[in-house]
Amino acid sequence: MDKKTVFLLGVSIAILAVMLYFVGIDKVIEALKIAKWEYIAIGIAMQIFTYYLYTLRWKILNDVANINVGIKKLLPMVMVGLAVNNITPSGRGGGEPVRAYILSREENYPMEETFATVVADRALDTFPFVVLAVMTIIGVSFYYNFNKWLIVVMTLAVIVIVIILAIIIYMSINPNFGKRVEGWIIGLSRRFYKKNSEEFEEKIHKTIRDFQGTMRNMIYNKKVMYYALPLSFVIWFFEIFRVYFVFLAFGANINPFVIGQVFIMASLVGMIPLLPGGVGAVDGIMVVFYSAAGVTASISMAATLIERLISFWMAIIIGLCILPYYGTSVLDKISGSSSDDKLEESSEDGPADK
Repeated sequence: MDKKTVFLLGVSIAILAVMLYFVGIDKVIEALKIAKWEYIAIGIAMQIFTYYLYTLRWKILNDVANINVGIKKLLPMVMVGLAVNNITPSGRGGGEPVRAYILSREENYPMEETFATVVADRALDTFPFVVLAVMTIIGVSFYYNFNKWLIVVMTLAVIVIVIILAIIIYMSINPNFGKRVEGWIIGLSRRFYKKNSEEFEEKIHKTIRDFQGTMRNMIYNKKVMYYALPLSFVIWFFEIFRVYFVFLAFGANINPFVIGQVFIMASLVGMIPLLPGGVGAVDGIMVVFYSAAGVTASISMAATLIERLISFWMAIIIGLCILPYYGTSVLDKISGSSSDDKLEESSEDGPADK
């Protein structure tokens, strides 16, 4: 973990400390004392099962791309990816190239193919998110008295997500558009990559071509539509009802629809690449909106702390414990090093020492 990430995590924790101070640490402790831990245990079990569902969806996509790797091998990669997502301020996307790289290196598959399955996996997660986000924006507009700027920001965020998703899909099914994207990438690379430019441009061409082929195969495959996409909605169902059981632990029988609205708003905030995993900002959004829904501030804060321990910190702890198995150099390989040598090393290195 680099110094910048450690600093930002420190800032995030400081924000949480300030929130606790204003809500009242004593009140939050009292709320924690009355918690029914059997409900929290159910929430933890649901989160662990969600990790399995994440892995199962990725396995379906890998099978479609003829990447034959079992769930036992994929699950640790998913956990490392989730951990990196949570500790890097990259709009919850920092862990995707990490798990694609690990899969490519450990199982000897081309990086462009493994990365395509990861992109498709992220895209499938986006479909139910967009549906729920639209419902949330409508609900917030009609049932909450919030400033219009919040509705505008949320709407713009959803539009940007849809545009990015549409570009990726269109690039995969339209060869001419893919060539234009390739030309733009090559033009950009010429400004920064002078050494062996023809060889490097050929690598870009091959990478994009193979990426398009893998993505096109997954887009048109019925397994994706019949199994992977419905599974994405099931995953979001578990995410929302995990929060529901956490609130039940504190005696707050909050409407799952309200939880879904708050969860989506918090997720949108968490995608902003400012703080690792949106720590502090996400927690603040949750406390404010749950309080607005009628839950006391102390219960909202206590439930949010437990929920974030389950959904955020548990993934970090598990993922970072697994990371040494793959070699700590994984993070260095995927982080944005721009030197020519490192770019070439990342495409040529074999499995690292474990």
